[in-house]
Amino acid sequence: MSSESPDKRRKMESALNQLKKHTVVVADTGDFNAIDEYKPQDATTNPSLILAAAKMPAYQPLLDQAIKYGIAKGGTEEEQVAHTMDKLFVSFGLEILKKVPGRVSTEVDARLSYDRDEMVAKALRLIALYEEAGISKERVLIKLSSTWEGIQAGKELEEKHGVHCNMTLLFSFAQAVACAEANVTLISPFVGRILDWYKENTDRKSYEPHDDPGVVSVTKIYNYYKKFGYSTVVMGASFRNTGQVKALAGCDLLTISPGLLAELSQDHSTVSVTLDVAKAKACNLEKIHLDEKGFRWEHNEDRMAVEKLSDGIRKFAADAIKLETMIKVRRRFSATRTV
Repeated sequence: MSSESPDKRRKMESALNQLKKHTVVVADTGDFNAIDEYKPQDATTNPSLILAAAKMPAYQPLLDQAIKYGIAKGGTEEEQVAHTMDKLFVSFGLEILKKVPGRVSTEVDARLSYDRDEMVAKALRLIALYEEAGISKERVLIKLSSTWEGIQAGKELEEKHGVHCNMTLLFSFAQAVACAEANVTLISPFVGRILDWYKENTDRKSYEPHDDPGVVSVTKIYNYYKKFGYSTVVMGASFRNTGQVKALAGCDLLTISPGLLAELSQDHSTVSVTLDVAKAKACNLEKIHLDEKGFRWEHNEDRMAVEKLSDGIRKFAADAIKLETMIKVRRRFSATRTV
């Protein structure tokens, strides 16, 4: 029997392992070879992460296979590239699912963020590709931008098709309320990008973790969801430092980059639970309801959220276009080699 005190054992334990006792840890990366060491439950991807991974030599075979698939599907070059993109995103997801026991999040093209029907159609196409590869839709979360149209697409996918959704690019309390009312599976509020905005747009340039505006935002959302018994779970995302991560210990899930996972694995400071259901139930938040008009007004009242949502959509769309361009160049190079 060990004679070490619980406090001493906790000090020897990494912050990452302490965090895992209270929060589901998710790896935020397209580089699935970076996942093994940290043993996350789930993993998330986005167009920017897939673009970065697709440039790595180790993943060129996946890119080539996706291009061959797109060509075999036929149609115009644009249609073939669209098929290639879908296949590539799912191919990365399939490889990630070999490394994690839980779920992978695969994102719908940000250029569809204001078209509910097209988001639903794209999501169902991605799910079909996973199912063709033998993966149940239960192991996949479809990521959608948290626009009003995206939230309604999530509602339709959950209710009519049993497809689980991860609502991303979430910055405002209005977005969080609308997602809960749509009964989506999961939301991803962006902690670090909220902090970025405050540092860029106010005189204050540094924050302690407990008063970091991104941490404060996620804490409020978590408390609201738990106080009123919503089934939607909260996954904090877009972290800039380990202080933000540790300040949200107890959150349902946290998706963390490999770099910060590495820091947490080497950090042996004590991690205290800050978010819990009992405290949430006792908070003084009031329940609200938002229809489309109410959502648009309340979201519009939050300048940070308006700017970061539109900026996030633009950046993800730009990276999708870069990836498409890379695919087109590689397709043409492959074609000249086979002539």
